[in-house]
Amino acid sequence: VETDRHRTVHALMVCPKGALLTFLLTHTMDSPANDTVLRAARGEATDFVPVWVMRQAGRYLPEFREERLKSDFFTICRTPELACKVTKQPLDRFDLDASIIFSDILVIPQALGMTVEMIKGKGPHFPEPLNVPADLAKLTTDIDVDAVLGYVYDALRLTRDTIENRIPIFGFCGGPWTVMCYMLEGGGSKSFSKAKGWIYGEPDAANDLLNVLTETSIKYLIGQVKAGAQILQVFESHSGELTPVAFEQFLLPRLARIADGVKSGCAELGLPEVPMVVFAKGAHYALESLAQTRYDVIQVDWTIDPAEARRRVGPHKTLQGNLDPCVLYGSDETIRDEVEKMITGFGTQRYIANLGHGMHPTHEPEKLRVFVDAVHEVSKRLNAK
Repeated sequence: VETDRHRTVHALMVCPKGALLTFLLTHTMDSPANDTVLRAARGEATDFVPVWVMRQAGRYLPEFREERLKSDFFTICRTPELACKVTKQPLDRFDLDASIIFSDILVIPQALGMTVEMIKGKGPHFPEPLNVPADLAKLTTDIDVDAVLGYVYDALRLTRDTIENRIPIFGFCGGPWTVMCYMLEGGGSKSFSKAKGWIYGEPDAANDLLNVLTETSIKYLIGQVKAGAQILQVFESHSGELTPVAFEQFLLPRLARIADGVKSGCAELGLPEVPMVVFAKGAHYALESLAQTRYDVIQVDWTIDPAEARRRVGPHKTLQGNLDPCVLYGSDETIRDEVEKMITGFGTQRYIANLGHGMHPTHEPEKLRVFVDAVHEVSKRLNAK
């Protein structure tokens, strides 16, 4: 509270009117009790490195598996009370510095009229994927995003109320290329030949679909901010399947457009400016380009050295990541050692600790506790030096 008072007084003294309004919206409106993730994302000093993990609500937790015996995956996503319940499960176990609403990147294809099923042991499945450019006409693109995906917003509101704004809550969407891959491949893929086939064989159709997904994602993310999301992440999980040239041509402009569209859209609506994270998994070649976009945070996976990522991104962006999830199969001592190496490489400032991808169903919950506690302990020690 004292820190917020000092920030506000300083702003009143030095900020022009427009900048002052932005400052007040960003720093003093509904700030969570623990806002360390938000401060790290904005590049402000933090006493310790904040930490959360992708898929922190998921099958590695016995209480989540119990819930899945009662309800199928998308029923949980579409039922605000259930989505809130499972979002909260890891928060009740671990000292996490952020929550992320339980949902899925494939709610957008569902909103566009496609059927998506979650098959046990297989993952997402599209019974009728897009096969040829003419199939784009089957999509319902003129939708009221807020109405069709309102259940996600209801879950966000309920979760914020339930956790009493103790920590910030992430909203998210899938990146347009990753979502396009699922819509064309019909599920997971090893070759991505159908999606890449459109990139090289049907570039006009690929651009049309990517544009639809981009503009829908912008509306969806703004809706999540209206519902209470305090930070946003774009999961472009299949970026590494593209060549650097294809990334620059097809994907980078869309990722940049999402950041621009969300930030300008929120400003026009008088909403608080929320930090945005982009995770272009495997696209190390694009770090410099991503650093030129309006994303505040760039997530990296475990296949790049933290110090190298920091050098290439520069001093004006926050980094997030990047412990190999398989480290959590190691001993407690191994986890702590790897955490120390990771934080030493990234540094303790402008940094949010995370895994390089999501939790595995076979992870032991207590190993996540070791990871989370180690991040806090190591970063506090390094900050005290």
